[in-house]
Amino acid sequence: MRHLMSPLDFTTDELDKLFDLANEIEANPTKYAHACDGKILATCFYEPSTRTRLSFESAMTRLGGRVIGFSDANSSSAAKGESVSDTIRVISCYADICAMRHPKEGAPMVAAERSGIPVINAGDGGHQHPTQTLTDLLTIRTLKGRLNNFTIGLCGDLKFGRTVHSLIHALSRYENINFVFISPEELRVPDYIIELLKEKNIPFEEVVRLDEVLPSLDMLYMTRVQKERFFNEEDYIRLKDFYILNTEKMQLAKEDMLVLHPLPRVNEISVEIDDDPRAAYFKQAQYGVYVRMALILTLLGLA
Repeated sequence: MRHLMSPLDFTTDELDKLFDLANEIEANPTKYAHACDGKILATCFYEPSTRTRLSFESAMTRLGGRVIGFSDANSSSAAKGESVSDTIRVISCYADICAMRHPKEGAPMVAAERSGIPVINAGDGGHQHPTQTLTDLLTIRTLKGRLNNFTIGLCGDLKFGRTVHSLIHALSRYENINFVFISPEELRVPDYIIELLKEKNIPFEEVVRLDEVLPSLDMLYMTRVQKERFFNEEDYIRLKDFYILNTEKMQLAKEDMLVLHPLPRVNEISVEIDDDPRAAYFKQAQYGVYVRMALILTLLGLA
């Protein structure tokens, strides 16, 4: 039995196979329409989610399986004080695979240690978001044709953004990746990630202004400033509009630069960008379904 806690749980070769399967599912969806007949996915979401939870449910439904679960901790026995360990032991009696989101870092790992079924980390606090990272990698590989030899700018909340942390870890295994971190001082990427890049001799730079680095980027990964990660509202209000990508800024970018965003978007990408052929964030959301379909099949041993 295998779990997914981090994007590093799969080797790059295993990721290639997973992405090949996701691309095949996209091309031949009817071939996989009954691949999970009789299987049940439990979605245990202890904090709010739209895209991740619904994409998991869509993925399992498209594979012919069924879904049970909860979308809020208050609608589960956690409200009565039940531990994650006990919850997953019970869920293991009801389902074949589980996707768990939790506000506490490491909670899905605790669940995996006690689980009788595969557990997928669907986001734990500000730590990891591996299935979003798989989505990001699939999007890049499908639209760019490679996962090496490019410069990527990551912009916005780089301190609390678990999607950013996971993506940096994952891309650090590929050749000739250059990172540009674009954020205000208060939201800079954590020191442990900087140390990781230094240890691996991976080039990076930290800047405050987006417009000064846009011309050099092959990809721009935008993130929202997350209100739920702040301890006081004053800091959130001061920083929430620090970066807004609009048509004027996009004129500085390469003609083939991809704009990615894990969503939800607040106002950091102007809606006028949606019609720009370089905007890939809604395609990204679609690829999230395909990669989760491939992941479910893989962890259930059906691929």
